[in-house]
Amino acid sequence: MNLQALKIFCDVVRHHSFSRGAAESRVTQSSASQTIRQLEKHLGVSLIDRSRRPWRLTAEGKVFFDGSVSLLDRAARLEQEVRRFHAEVDAVIRVAAIYSVGLGPMNAQIQQFMAAHPGTRVQIEYLHPDRVIERVLEETADLGIVSYPQARRELAVTPWREEEMVLVCPPAHRLARARSAAPAEIRGETFVGFDRGLVIRRQVDRFLKRHGVAVHVPIEFDNVEAIKRAVEVGAGISILPRPTLEREAALGTLRVVPFSGARFVRPMGIIRRRGKRLSPRAEQFIQALRAQESRARASRR
Repeated sequence: MNLQALKIFCDVVRHHSFSRGAAESRVTQSSASQTIRQLEKHLGVSLIDRSRRPWRLTAEGKVFFDGSVSLLDRAARLEQEVRRFHAEVDAVIRVAAIYSVGLGPMNAQIQQFMAAHPGTRVQIEYLHPDRVIERVLEETADLGIVSYPQARRELAVTPWREEEMVLVCPPAHRLARARSAAPAEIRGETFVGFDRGLVIRRQVDRFLKRHGVAVHVPIEFDNVEAIKRAVEVGAGISILPRPTLEREAALGTLRVVPFSGARFVRPMGIIRRRGKRLSPRAEQFIQALRAQESRARASRR
């Protein structure tokens, strides 16, 4: 016994006609008749008294009709509720991002996307890189934004952008007014670094080692914001992604000095759980992020 069989029975009873009821259910008259006989066989009772002309519902048939109408109505409401819930879930995009993605620019992009897609909400949470990956794998985040992304068996990666890594120092530092600086010029400097366990720390260490530069690292932090505050108060210099320094550079609290003779960039990527079906809105959000970066890259040329 299934919902389609109940619908055929109810349509036949409502129209008091096998032919019109079958047409309502979009089946043949013989199919409708066979379906009702199968219902009677399953229930072990007669639902229709065929000995009379015109036919009538039996007492059991009346009970079954009333119950079937109620059941079909409940099933229709349930289906609508599930579809509405699915639409609401699709309209929420959960994003986990590393702290250094750039809170200001990212929030601006989110607001722009939501304005272009009314009814869509982008929920973003800024986390430690390991937690970003955990959220994506646990599927408590639809998307993750990380630096130096690496594809895994469980993770798929969409490249997003490359960020120039630059020297950052307080305004009073000897290199603060330089247009650029060679890596060798920071040899022996006091350096505010990322925690040793972070991928970006390993990449900075490799860059310095490649250029034969040793620095003194008495302070380490797990996020860009803390490093910037330490550099501002004169705790040392650092190497950070250029997009994360726009506010401080504009205010003059930090000086940004590009490296000369050495290219150092931080790749950023968008990660998702491999095999997870993203909502159309989430796919559009990825496309919007990449399109905005393409426009920004074109304007810098």
